[in-house]
Amino acid sequence: MSSSGSLTATPTAGIATKPYPFWLGGVAASIAASITHPLDLTKVRLQTSGDKGMIQSLRKTIRNNGTRGLFDGLTGTLLRQMTYSMTRFAAYDWAKAEVHKGSGPPPAYKMALAGSMAGGIAGIVGTPFETLMVRMQADKAKPIEQRYNYRNSVQGFFRMTSEEGISSWIRGLGPNTFRSILMNMSQLASYDLFKRELIHTKVLEDGPVLHFFASLGAVTVCSPADVIKSRIMTAHGKGTSSTMGVIKQSFANEGAMFMFKGWVPAWTRLQPTTILIFLTLEQLKKGVDAYRAAGGKLL
Repeated sequence: MSSSGSLTATPTAGIATKPYPFWLGGVAASIAASITHPLDLTKVRLQTSGDKGMIQSLRKTIRNNGTRGLFDGLTGTLLRQMTYSMTRFAAYDWAKAEVHKGSGPPPAYKMALAGSMAGGIAGIVGTPFETLMVRMQADKAKPIEQRYNYRNSVQGFFRMTSEEGISSWIRGLGPNTFRSILMNMSQLASYDLFKRELIHTKVLEDGPVLHFFASLGAVTVCSPADVIKSRIMTAHGKGTSSTMGVIKQSFANEGAMFMFKGWVPAWTRLQPTTILIFLTLEQLKKGVDAYRAAGGKLL
């Protein structure tokens, strides 16, 4: 990240004056998500099925569908990253510029506000594709008669719309947007804030240890909304998709701890994903700098 604190929008000094392409964050997130996809797949299946643990769920997936089964729903994940993640990175830089007009770095509360704004916008934009991704990931863990059997993300999105109408685009909108606000407030703002403050005070240098603690808090805060969101999006039939209906049924059947199902793979995935996203983003920015320095005009 540049010294200005921008995640995507401020070029390296001396290379170019125009902002980086807004889609760099989506590309970086897509690369990271492709690598950690098996863990995200396992998280969703733990949240929506009767699997009891991460290792058991991973073994079950490999036993039933082979190693390739660990990448079920990958096209849905990529579509989601190039909508939701691309939006959140672009919106975060915009939001920071809007909430902080003064000189010097923005205070923590403004960074958190900018992260929340970006999360809200991205949650709304990304909800249809989040629904599609969750369904594709959870599908083969469900009984055959309850599966959606989408062939890929494009065909799946077409079927979802044609079979369930436009209303399917906002299924789980509330918990998904709430989760997105919490996630982006903690992940994006903490990346900015922790890097700036911990390096400034010489308590901790930027690296895996810093992201370890950032991801630990983020995934715990977001877990309840994440579980509810996954269950609403994969539910079949009328009367089974309301937020309160899902909460009441899950609480009655499993107790309060249902809200933290899938916590281990979610945290295990979030830590390397956070690191991979920002490391990849920095390399993409360097690539754009090199391209511009060589005289390139398209980026």
